[in-house]
Amino acid sequence: MILRTFGWSFGITALGLVAAFFYDGPTGLALVAVLAVLEISLSFDNAVVNAKVLDRMSEFWQKIFLTIGIAIAVFGMRLVFPLVIVGITARLGPIEAFDLALNDSGRYHHLMEQAYPTIAAFGGMFLMMLFLNFVFEERDIHWLTWLEKPLAVMGRLDQLPVVIAGGALALVASIWADDPGEVMIAGVLGMVTYILVNGLGELFSEASDLDLDDDDEGPEDEVTLRRSGPSGLARATGKAGFFLFLYLEVLDASFSFDGVIGAFAISTDPIVIALGLGIGAMYIRSLTVFLVRKGTLHTYVYLEHGAHWAIGALAVCMLIGIGGHVPEWITGGLGAGLIIAAFISSVMRNRGGDGDSSAPSGDDKTLHAGKV
Repeated sequence: MILRTFGWSFGITALGLVAAFFYDGPTGLALVAVLAVLEISLSFDNAVVNAKVLDRMSEFWQKIFLTIGIAIAVFGMRLVFPLVIVGITARLGPIEAFDLALNDSGRYHHLMEQAYPTIAAFGGMFLMMLFLNFVFEERDIHWLTWLEKPLAVMGRLDQLPVVIAGGALALVASIWADDPGEVMIAGVLGMVTYILVNGLGELFSEASDLDLDDDDEGPEDEVTLRRSGPSGLARATGKAGFFLFLYLEVLDASFSFDGVIGAFAISTDPIVIALGLGIGAMYIRSLTVFLVRKGTLHTYVYLEHGAHWAIGALAVCMLIGIGGHVPEWITGGLGAGLIIAAFISSVMRNRGGDGDSSAPSGDDKTLHAGKV
């Protein structure tokens, strides 16, 4: 199970470390290893949330997530995306931007920092919408009961996540942003992207469920087979699977913004950064699949809660980062701490006999109701 799930990660790690050694000797090897650990520690909450979405996808789209998706994550977000941002900021072509990254890493880093408020506004608002939609939703099982139950009651007010996220964006842009207009535009685009991709995923997922219901007149065994899987419910295929895949890629991009910027504290070489973060991203992908195949979210029912609270903390840190740098150890420590606390709470719940840990939890009605 471990080798089948993490085999590609082990292979990519070996190739990446060898490439780093030949590229920059022992120093490059050490920096890539540190960056890989940084990426894994910062993005563990991403794996938990990804697992929730991946559990709704068919095996075909799960494989796409591990092949095409990892190429987008490694080369697209960790190498090409920073070059595009620098090119747009400095009005340079792709080749000129790459040359700048290799030969003038100081200016390259400076341009990336200049672009960070816009990047943080987009990614922060996307993650904020994800967090708010989770905490304002009614569910049977609560982790932080004293807080989550009142929030669920407040969530009965329609579009409350949009109201709170929009208010937070306006406040941050007016107080901290050097260019409030750019921050507002980027933040609104982040909110629109979440609403659009999430809505399309729900739309086509519900359509797929309806198609299966229409086909229920066929042989009972065939219907049961089509509904089989860890969730026991229909898996998203076709357009629904595509939009869930798209949602995962945008989610990964939102998580990666902070990691890419934070990596400059360790190295300014774009090749070293791409190798280190790419290795880390590969492990996050494999960990996501491992969580799905082991049914971990069903056994440790508070993990999903902890991951979403970690996402909320990351979103707040990104918005604060528009006006000043938030150290990576704070963002990483908050995320890891919340997930570890949720895991411990889940273990205590299972040992206390509060419910059958092998059965889907009450939150699974949310997990499998067609929501991304």
